[in-house]
Amino acid sequence: MTTDEQDAEPPFTHLDAAGHARMVDVTLKQPTVRSATARGFVRCAPHVVAALRGGAVPKGDVLAVARIAGIQAAKRTPELLPLAHVIGVHGAVVDLTIGDDGVAVEATVRTADRTGVEMEALTAVSVAALAVVDMVKGLDKGTSIEDVRIVAKTGGKSGDWARPGEAQP
Repeated sequence: MTTDEQDAEPPFTHLDAAGHARMVDVTLKQPTVRSATARGFVRCAPHVVAALRGGAVPKGDVLAVARIAGIQAAKRTPELLPLAHVIGVHGAVVDLTIGDDGVAVEATVRTADRTGVEMEALTAVSVAALAVVDMVKGLDKGTSIEDVRIVAKTGGKSGDWARPGEAQP
């Protein structure tokens, strides 16, 4: 391997020239305002939806627990994802809506930092959904998590992005 090949930027930012995992160095990047919104869905049986709507889940207030779990998860993302940067999570909102087939989860995370918050938003939705499952599993072990995805992001080098066909936050 030549010196030029060794010094060349690898095609994947989280791999060095030898193919080893690395954390991307963002030291020289300027902090900018960034946000990301993610969504997911917890599919529940009709009797679970009825219990959620009636506040009759034996473990307590499912939506409150899930909301707090999601916010906490957004702040702890670098502890779970080994190559995620420790960044300031300056805002995190987790909303849960009970529908006919289950619970829709949406999280928006904001920062003014050197890298984006997509992983934080996805982690918030995933953990909020897990909290719902944990709270209702005694009522139905078949409860499932579906379609966790980023729906929009703003800021950073790549600019704004929105998932086509998705209602925007």
